[in-house]
Amino acid sequence: MRIQVLESAEQLGQVAALHASRFLQQRILENGEARLVLSTGASQFEFFKSFVTMEVDWSKVEMFHLDEYVSLPESHPASFRAYLKTRFIDEANLKKAHYIDGEGDIAEQIRLLNSEISKKRVDLAMIGIGENAHIAFNDPPADFETDQPYIVVELDEACKRQQVREGWFDSVAAVPSQAITMSVHQILQSDCIISCVPQKVKAEAVRATVEQPVSPAIPSTALRSHPDWTLYLDTESASALKGRASL
Repeated sequence: MRIQVLESAEQLGQVAALHASRFLQQRILENGEARLVLSTGASQFEFFKSFVTMEVDWSKVEMFHLDEYVSLPESHPASFRAYLKTRFIDEANLKKAHYIDGEGDIAEQIRLLNSEISKKRVDLAMIGIGENAHIAFNDPPADFETDQPYIVVELDEACKRQQVREGWFDSVAAVPSQAITMSVHQILQSDCIISCVPQKVKAEAVRATVEQPVSPAIPSTALRSHPDWTLYLDTESASALKGRASL
């Protein structure tokens, strides 16, 4: 685990984007291609602003979508596949993009996603951390046992409240009850994991992630078991950490 604290969310996004782009460039040099997992949400805005400007041969990058609501149309403001298209895909000429479509035949959608992601290892995963310490939509208590790459999960109330506070939905009742998400196991199969976690509202989740025992009750603690995980914070999200001055 490596932790880097930046002065602002903007600086965090720039530094993390540089790290991610250099890693992808190296993998492309080594293998002729790279596989990338992308997370979404309000906390990733600054990262994407910088990421799309980086010098990466996107035509050699295959992208996988991390999570999406069940039964939410792409036209909805909270659609994560729409988020990725407008903030990233429209600016990057990718080799291929694997979206999660939460409409229609969910079982078939998961079968297709599981088949595609299982073909090769993922090089880089960008994994945010939620206010309830979820990673992707693996809310507590998360399933640490399944080895299925994508699964359907029930969203907890804390997760739903976060989506409302961030302005994606008008009320908790409007948030879908289920989502398709990449599992904790699959996230940890990535060769490199980078987490961008700015904002004061994430400070307690960050503290728990770093200081509490690894547990399904705090899903993000699973990231500590990964050999190449970097956690990027700003001064606000790092404010609850012990010994913060030494980070």
